[in-house]
Amino acid sequence: MSVVERFMQAVDNKNEEMLNELVSDDYKFVMHLDGIVLAKADIIGWAMSGSFTRTRNRIIYENDEIGVEHAFVSFANGSTPEAVLSVHRIKDGVIISTETGATVLS
Repeated sequence: MSVVERFMQAVDNKNEEMLNELVSDDYKFVMHLDGIVLAKADIIGWAMSGSFTRTRNRIIYENDEIGVEHAFVSFANGSTPEAVLSVHRIKDGVIISTETGATVLS
């Protein structure tokens, strides 16, 4: 199973142990829609919170250095759902950064 496949599975199954293995300690997560930057602990905490649900996840492209995924994201707080494109930079089998672009769905 690829790095991004394992990452998607860990997020969807709220598998904190797997996320800790797959995400580097100096990881950065950039959400371009909001301009927010999160660290490893932030993203793992967010993934464990249950505050969002992803559907129709798919990997568009992946190799040893980069993975591109797309998903539809709904939020528990009732915020407008988004279509999210994520680009994961991979080094030595772990994700070192993620950048996302989101389109708000009406």
